[in-house]
Amino acid sequence: MTRGGAVDAAPVRRKAVRSDVPGIGALMRRSVLELFPRFHDERETASAARYLTEPDVVLVDDGTYYVHEVAGEVVACGGWSRRDKLYTGSGARPTDGRLLDPATEPARVRAMFVRGDWTRRGLGRQILTACAEDARAAGFRSLVLMATLPGVPLYRSFGFREVTRTQVPLPDGVTLAGVEMAYPLD
Repeated sequence: MTRGGAVDAAPVRRKAVRSDVPGIGALMRRSVLELFPRFHDERETASAARYLTEPDVVLVDDGTYYVHEVAGEVVACGGWSRRDKLYTGSGARPTDGRLLDPATEPARVRAMFVRGDWTRRGLGRQILTACAEDARAAGFRSLVLMATLPGVPLYRSFGFREVTRTQVPLPDGVTLAGVEMAYPLD
């Protein structure tokens, strides 16, 4: 494929490292600003760009977060967590850092973002596959996530099922439509 006369290089997926955090944050903001307006109004998009785009370094430090990069630029990111936090944006809870019991609790899929010009190329699916494989190897029996509306089609096509629809409150009083979804690993 070409874009602007240049041949696209193949994205390389790897585990994120601390030096990726600024690029991850930039990608998250760009992804929200490019994709959310298809599903959300201007106020919701602006709030999401502010509150949902702060990289969670715990995921990077835990070795459960992935990036796809092309020519040194992050074009997709996402991962899973063995900790209690389900999503970023609603403020910290005292139990966010608690390690989950893989025998009785699902692992969390977290912070999936793809740059607008790299959507629909299988990058999100590759990250989800890595999350499922790694969480299964760590003893987890299922995955859960809180999807924002732009991500629902990807998660559905991967096999996640809707558990419940909800409103996700953000610190500035804006609420976003969210869909809690689950995926069995056995």
